[in-house]
Amino acid sequence: MNKHVSGIDAAKLDKLAQVAVKVGLNLQPGQDLFLTAPVAALPLVRRIAEHAYKAGAGLVTPILSDEALTLARYRFGQDASFDRAPSWLYEGVGKAFAANTARLAIVGDNPMLLAEQDPAKVARANKANSIAYQPALEKIANFDINWNIVSYPGAAWAQQVFPDDAEDVAVARLAEAIFAASRVDRDDPIAAWAEHNAALAQRTKWLNGQRFSALHFTGPGTNLTIGLADGHEWEGGASTAKNGVTCNANIPTEEVFTTPHARRVEGHVSSTKPLSYQGTLIDNIQVRFEEGRIVEAKASRGEEVLNKVLDTDEGARRLGEVALVPHSSPISQSGILFYNTLFDENASCHIALGQCYSKCFIDGTKLTPEQIAAQGGNRSLIHIDWMIGSGQVDIDGIKPDGSRVAVFRKGEWA
Repeated sequence: MNKHVSGIDAAKLDKLAQVAVKVGLNLQPGQDLFLTAPVAALPLVRRIAEHAYKAGAGLVTPILSDEALTLARYRFGQDASFDRAPSWLYEGVGKAFAANTARLAIVGDNPMLLAEQDPAKVARANKANSIAYQPALEKIANFDINWNIVSYPGAAWAQQVFPDDAEDVAVARLAEAIFAASRVDRDDPIAAWAEHNAALAQRTKWLNGQRFSALHFTGPGTNLTIGLADGHEWEGGASTAKNGVTCNANIPTEEVFTTPHARRVEGHVSSTKPLSYQGTLIDNIQVRFEEGRIVEAKASRGEEVLNKVLDTDEGARRLGEVALVPHSSPISQSGILFYNTLFDENASCHIALGQCYSKCFIDGTKLTPEQIAAQGGNRSLIHIDWMIGSGQVDIDGIKPDGSRVAVFRKGEWA
């Protein structure tokens, strides 16, 4: 096999494929795999299929997307088409998940692909897609199966991250950044992941032992109290899906996270990094919460898209996740803004609008949706992470008796 794919180190790309199959998915013998990826990521798709079959996969079924095809819809599609989505496809995906098919997503598209398109059409298409995807998304959000997301350095994405570089240089730089963050620049990436998962497990154990009722974030433009859901449980690193498979859903990952109480969030918060959402950059987000709900939202860029997102449904203005990431995380230290939530959320503490994860409850696998809602879990068609941490943010844990424990000081674990 050739040493380089247009400036991408083939040996490290092969290690990334191995990590995706063995650490990310922990694919089981006989298990089918459903895979989505941009056309540009074919070199990684091929290696993943190879390692999946070597690991005993049943069937590997890829679906590829293409930026030019996506843009063709916005340029030439009939207006009515923006309220539609291929529900038949998502029903099939939902059936696959019900039959214990593993799920892998390779991300690598241009984060600004839709920046020049009509935001109303983008919002309508996203909403139609979210509704159609619901039967499949529920199985992901409820952690029914082992799933994983990894990245490939697409050329348009690379040039967004490194705008001053020639395309091949930008791709090579982004590839190396992805490899470093994904721990495949090590001699033994599998062992490096085992060590990293153990460290994250220690953090979650400490937080779960504290039984905080709320977290209080303070920093520039931020004074926010996030109540935690009743019976919440912290998660981080590898965790076990309902099908019994222990996997790492995100590669890379630096976070420990849990479920906020959807009705107990008060105060204001400012974003510390831009959010790249469905081809739009939303920057300098400032929101104010009352009784868990965003009552005011501003952004210096992308405000129209932000407000359309918040109007998706009743749960879109409430929180479904809060995550803690030290400012010294390798992704933060790289100094690179990836314009990709998978990476940027692992550079900074963050919160997510929308759907909560049922696995972030004690005995979450046994709770009904009604019980989860009663304990403060949020329901929504969306789940959008955005970054609120920096080297200037302090976090206190608040106990049920009102006493406080230092959790973060100046962006680091206290």
